Amino acid sequence: MPAERIVIYGTTWCPACKRAKRFLGQQRVQYDWVDVEQDPQAMRLIEEINQGKQVVPTIIFPDGSALAEPSNADLAEKLSIPTKAQRDHYDLVVIGGGPAGLTAALYAAREGIDTLVIDRAGLGGQAAVTERLDNFPGFPEGVSGAEFAERLTKQAERFGVEALAAAEVVGCTCEGRYHCVRTKSGEEYGADAVLLAPGSTYRRLKVPGEEDFIGAGVHFCATCDGAFYKGAEQLLVVGGGNSAGEEGLFLTRFAKKVTMVTIDPALTASDIVARKVKEHPQMEVLYRTTVAEFRGDKRLESVVLKNVDSGQTQEVRPAAVFVFIGLQPNTKFLEGGVELDKWGFIVTSLTLETNVPGVFAAGDARAGATKQAASAAGEGATAALMIREYLKERSPHAQA
Repeated sequence: MPAERIVIYGTTWCPACKRAKRFLGQQRVQYDWVDVEQDPQAMRLIEEINQGKQVVPTIIFPDGSALAEPSNADLAEKLSIPTKAQRDHYDLVVIGGGPAGLTAALYAAREGIDTLVIDRAGLGGQAAVTERLDNFPGFPEGVSGAEFAERLTKQAERFGVEALAAAEVVGCTCEGRYHCVRTKSGEEYGADAVLLAPGSTYRRLKVPGEEDFIGAGVHFCATCDGAFYKGAEQLLVVGGGNSAGEEGLFLTRFAKKVTMVTIDPALTASDIVARKVKEHPQMEVLYRTTVAEFRGDKRLESVVLKNVDSGQTQEVRPAAVFVFIGLQPNTKFLEGGVELDKWGFIVTSLTLETNVPGVFAAGDARAGATKQAASAAGEGATAALMIREYLKERSPHAQA
């Protein structure tokens, strides 16, 4: 039944819910909020809308239509919100609004370089959906991902950076001495220089059943979906790195037991994270083990695990599985232009410039990046300084 105005169904833990609420608030769009953890009927409603899957946020519009886990670009398109920048040409266009992109933008803007940042989702990148950053310099008590993203965005805007948080870039080409950045909505922006900082998304296992149960027992964000499983007997985490360890520790808030599965003979997480995992009474680790198959009807019911040394399999029945096996660069729109390595990461020189003059790269999507928020910010600052020198050489009046 159509609502009188927009209704967001979500949880207080969900970063995507917070992003959607923040975006609608910024656009002065009125909405109602329903916490599905406190409303069993609302939980049943979103499962019905999403064919049995628990997906948040699920947003219902006055015309009766619904969007599940929409990006800012999806919301902008649905609500006919303009996604066009103020001008058609900038000294610098930054593609990606994570720590690398925003840091580069604020450094560039301080140098008098007219800068536009374009991001398809919410500003802040992967850091914005991290439960907590404990290793970023300057925050001795740690900082939530959402707060970190908000602070960095405000800082960039204070220096005059223009940002589009709901526009997806689909192409970046070179036209003579200028570069052309095209968005999904059909807008085109000319630039004297471009910084590629599109970030990355979580890799998938690509095993039978995975696609069938995404949102119905298979998840990629503990802070988004962990609260659905409050009181669960067991949750399964796939991966042995920092993300897997940190998200596994977070999930102990909800489940009596969290089992980590890693193909490696030891955890690849940092010493401090690995120690926390090993010492936590609710956690166990299965080494040299992979997921062979996800099974179930409408929802995930069991997982087939395989020991890679013995070949033996076992079937377990966790309430849900959270997959953290690494990141995949968001560089598909660059194929055929900028040089990418065999994994799709952007190849750069020591000055962070790509094979295309005037196009630089920084952050998680760059080949050789350390995939850390602090190093991404450092790369962004370095890229901005390299871009400043490039613009000086190409056009003495670029910063006028």
